[in-house]
Amino acid sequence: MTVQALGYVGLWSSELADWAEYGVRFLGLQLAERAGSEVVFRMDDRRQRLVVSEDADEAAFFGWEVADAAALDRAAGRLEAAGVEVARGDAALASRRHVAGLVCFADPLGNRVELFYGADAADAPFRPGRCISGFRTGPLGLGHAVLTVPRIEAVLPFYRDFLGFRLSDWMERPFRAAFLHVNPRHHSLALLETGKAGLHHLMMELFHLDDVGQGYDLALAEPGRIATTLGRHTNDYMTSFYARTPGGRAMIEYGWGGRAIDPASWQPQELRFGGSLWGHDRQWLSPERQAEARALCIAAAAEGQRAPVQVLEGNYRLMAGECPWWDSALRSAAE
Repeated sequence: MTVQALGYVGLWSSELADWAEYGVRFLGLQLAERAGSEVVFRMDDRRQRLVVSEDADEAAFFGWEVADAAALDRAAGRLEAAGVEVARGDAALASRRHVAGLVCFADPLGNRVELFYGADAADAPFRPGRCISGFRTGPLGLGHAVLTVPRIEAVLPFYRDFLGFRLSDWMERPFRAAFLHVNPRHHSLALLETGKAGLHHLMMELFHLDDVGQGYDLALAEPGRIATTLGRHTNDYMTSFYARTPGGRAMIEYGWGGRAIDPASWQPQELRFGGSLWGHDRQWLSPERQAEARALCIAAAAEGQRAPVQVLEGNYRLMAGECPWWDSALRSAAE
């Protein structure tokens, strides 16, 4: 595959102060930089994972990681041969993105895509904004991004044929969607057919289910924050909820227990029961689509549809009251 993982994302927002609070106190990200019209967040050992900017010309980009400079050159050459206009990122842009090198281009919907290699590691350990066990990133990347598209068929070939994404599965009800993988994470990108182009949500995966539940409590305390209730997905087995971002332009899926697949042997299939085994009452859907989604969940239950729980090494060992990063941060603050 050309692309290895979703490395970083840039968003536009006019509510930077709200984003700083939302990112740190709710999501548990670390505020890495806050200067002028931009806030930058960490979620692991990388210098940055999420950038939120007030400048519309500098925001809304998706950084996809490749192996090295040679892989970047091959990808750029393949895109240019297909008629895609590719711009080489200069040293200033690479420095801002904290990478060794990158190229930039637009997907068929105009979304800014950046391919990069050589992401910088931070000098200091990650310190979450609230007591959480941490985010599941590493070789799997930041998480996943879901784009809204007018028609899936107009966008899917670009990511599949030019960038090497592979189809994980797809569904037709209660809405059309296609899920694509680039590594063992079940999907790093999904295309949701809504009739318009945009960002639907970003998914962040936690190491501990209780982190998600406690985040859900925080979201419940803010009227209108929850856009999709707690539930479990049929395809990646994620237990999650969706929270509206400041300004409500997109959502963050906050989840645990994502499925790992073998990309070499994976066979895509249609999801017969829609996107969720249970829960996930999608308040952003029309009443008719909400009713259809609930009916699919009930049908899945009636047929005995179940999925194994994805307990992974490292996401079950924390004892009550134990949170290593948080304890370390408190000790440092006290010294």
